[in-house]
Parts: sequence; C-alpha cells; structure tokens
Amino acid sequence: MSDETVNVEGAVCAPPLPHNEQIVMGHGAGGRMTHKLIQNSFLPAFNNPALRAGDDAAALEPKPGVQLSISTDAHVVLPLFFPGGDIGRLAVCGTVNDVAMLGATPLYLTAGFILEEGLSIETLRRVVESMQAAALEANVQIVAGDTKVVQKGKADGLYITTAGVGLVRPGLKIGGAQAKPGDVVILSGSIGDHGIAVLGARGELGFESSIQSDVAPLNHLIDAMLNASNHIHVLRDPTRGGLGTTLNEIASQSNVGIVLNEQAIPVHPEVNAACEMLGFDPLYIANEGKLIAIVAHEDADAVLKAMHQTHYGEEAVAIGEVAAEPHGRVLMKTAIGSQRVVDMLAGEMLPRIC
Repeated sequence: MSDETVNVEGAVCAPPLPHNEQIVMGHGAGGRMTHKLIQNSFLPAFNNPALRAGDDAAALEPKPGVQLSISTDAHVVLPLFFPGGDIGRLAVCGTVNDVAMLGATPLYLTAGFILEEGLSIETLRRVVESMQAAALEANVQIVAGDTKVVQKGKADGLYITTAGVGLVRPGLKIGGAQAKPGDVVILSGSIGDHGIAVLGARGELGFESSIQSDVAPLNHLIDAMLNASNHIHVLRDPTRGGLGTTLNEIASQSNVGIVLNEQAIPVHPEVNAACEMLGFDPLYIANEGKLIAIVAHEDADAVLKAMHQTHYGEEAVAIGEVAAEPHGRVLMKTAIGSQRVVDMLAGEMLPRIC
C-alpha cells in the first residue's frame, strides 16, 4: 500500500506505559491491554483451539452433527441501576448475545452472585426480577447458580457471573476469521448509548442527559438475519472497546482490511455531544444491544431488510466493506474526504490529554 493511500489525521496520543507486573484498570477496558493480558497470562495456561479462535463464544462439537456455542461473562457495573437497564438485565443479555454471535440459539444460562454485606434484599429482588424478565424476552432459562457473600467494602454491592450454552444451526460457520474481501459491514444501530448512559448515571462527569442504555438480547434479531441469508460470515457485539476495537479484532482474525464510511455510522446527537464535551470518541464507547454483521455483498440488502423488520434492528445500516488490504487494519473514509486509521483502543479511554 502506497504512502498516499492512508492519511492519518490529527494528533495521536502515545500508547500507555506497559504494565507487566500489576493489574491496572486499563487491563479491563477491552482494548490492546486486555488483549495482551489474555495472550500473556491466560492463553499459555489454557491453550486450545476453541480459545485461540478469539470469538465471543467457543464453538464445540461434542458429537458429529451437534455444535454447541458456550460463553461466560462477569458483570461489574456502577451504579447497579442505570437509564435503560441494570446489572441483572446486563448479565443475561451479555451472555445471550455472546452465545448467539456464532449463529446459535441460546438455551440455558447459569448465574453466580457475589453479594456485598449490607446489600438490601429489595435491591437483590429487583435485580433477580430484571434477570428473569430479560430471560423471558430472550426465551432462555436460568437453570443453575451459586451465591457468595463478601465483607462490606469488598464489592460494589453486587457482582454477577453468567455462563450460557446454545445450539448452532447446522452447516453454519460464523466467526471473526471468516470475513472476506468484498463483504459488507452492517451495524444494527447507533453506537455509544450504553457507555454514555452509565457514565451519566454516575453523576460524576458534570452532565445530565436522557440517553438510555441499549442493553438488549439480540438472538431474535440474529434468527431473522440467518433466515434471510446463509452467507453471514461474522457476527460480533461491540461491547468493551466499542466499534473501533471490535472491527480491529475482526480484521486481525481474518487478515483483511476494513474500510468504513464515517458519515454512515449512526451516533445519537446527545451521545455525540457528551463525547465532544468529555473528549471521548464514540467509536470506542461500550455498547450492549448492538451487533456488527459482515455479510456477503450479494446478500447484504436481504439481511438489512430482515433486520429492519425486527425491534432491535430497525436502524440497521451498512457502514463499510471488507478489503484485501491493508491486512489487519481498519480505515475510515472521513466526512471531509480523507482517510484515517482506526486503531484498537490502547487502554482506558480518558478525556484527551495530548
């Protein structure tokens, strides 16, 4: 690729200093530091093909003709209740979505609760009721669990871990390594709603807004998409690290380039305004009810039509395409006609300081 092809705009912050001896908050942000932690600490110990695939869930075949999608997640959020959701809905939807991203029908969840001494029983009841409502919406059952209590001051009230299992549709092979040049990149709706809603609910950032979290189960949306096309190559929900980091993961897994159209990416005006005020980039803000689909070009219109007929896909749009080059990189065609690199989130995203 020639030097004229890519124009990196604006000042670029230096990457964070390496933290190889102690865990810091950036290790949990879903960006490059999280990936290095996984590669250096977890993969060497647990190395196996399912884990190396690097998808939201593991694809396993316990016997010929039966393919399972299995995932687990830990949920830590403050406050426990925020506009549009709560830790209980987040726990169910997060795992349902991860299981579904391999083209699976989620069936069963387990849940583990770490309760802080002093948590009110009423708060726990509200969270459990919210989990059950989300499970009913997703048509899954919570079939097993565990409970532990820690001393006051040792948790933020309540932590939840969930695991999920589902059955993959026969004949499907969906995963981050399946993107192909010519494919269309589809986004199911606006980005950044969840992250900004939670930040606003904390009351520490000096702004108020009516932004609601997008937390939602996406398995029914995915069913509609799979009914419309057998050529969906990648499904991924851009949670921690946001759209920018998730697309970098896919580009790396598939060894392709991804070219985005900045003007096509939907961001609600309030989210945009909050990001501008705080120095954030919506591309790296967490989402909990959106998905990325990478689809064969000839089926993109059919998939978009099917998405538009569902509750959580009404705002779906095509935002870019897969290219043969640059390998493992994401580029953005900007509103002013230039092109810039969209890199993976380095660590924690903070207001601009450089």
